[in-house]
Amino acid sequence: MVGLKDKIAAGKKVTGTMLRIVRNPAIAYLADQAGMDFLMFDCEHSNYSLETIHDISLTANALGIAVMARVPCLREEYIAEMLEAGLEGIQVPMVETAQQAEEIVKYCKYPPKGARGFAAFTANTGYRGVKHIEMMEKANAQTVVIAQIETKLGVENAYEIAAVDGVDILLVGPNDLSISLGIPGDVNNPIELDAISRVADACEANGKLFALHAGPAMCDKFVSRLGLNIQKFDTDFLLEGFKNVRKYTDEKLS
Repeated sequence: MVGLKDKIAAGKKVTGTMLRIVRNPAIAYLADQAGMDFLMFDCEHSNYSLETIHDISLTANALGIAVMARVPCLREEYIAEMLEAGLEGIQVPMVETAQQAEEIVKYCKYPPKGARGFAAFTANTGYRGVKHIEMMEKANAQTVVIAQIETKLGVENAYEIAAVDGVDILLVGPNDLSISLGIPGDVNNPIELDAISRVADACEANGKLFALHAGPAMCDKFVSRLGLNIQKFDTDFLLEGFKNVRKYTDEKLS
């Protein structure tokens, strides 16, 4: 299977969305039909079990779709358990310092790059026995590490965070960033747009990818700088579908 980092290295702009409520592994088949490169579980603002993450990940991996998760916070057990459930990447919210970014890398990578514990015959190895060095080198090369920048302090330290070896992507969360900047919800405020630009600058200066988790209108403002495209949630797609059915009734049958 071609990994997400392999696609990025080949120059492809990878695309995905975030899951909050869908728990059926069939979502991977729909994502495959839509041409998605990855799915990301929102474990910060949802309540996914490891069993569900495991089952959807196995299905998605078999179809060649990468699966990642936004963990609730920076804790080793969250990162370790989810990676062993078959995930290819980890996103940590509210990253504000280079030291925190270094901790993320430590928990995501095997020695000598990190301190991740070794296990075989688990989802991340396809339930196969593996050679230690070969498996660790492969995982270290393919695991995607995303630092989410969504506070004023995170923006101020963006250059140092992006400079951390092993961090692949800095992803801005516009809503929480606006709150931290004292302009709650005003994501198009020049103060916010300048802060986002500073994160993009930090990524470019350090050879890292820049990303936003936002709608098309916000992404359009930074489209030339985006290295990873992640938009909307599964809840958005369901709500839009429901509204379209209602709209037809209101316009055609009333």
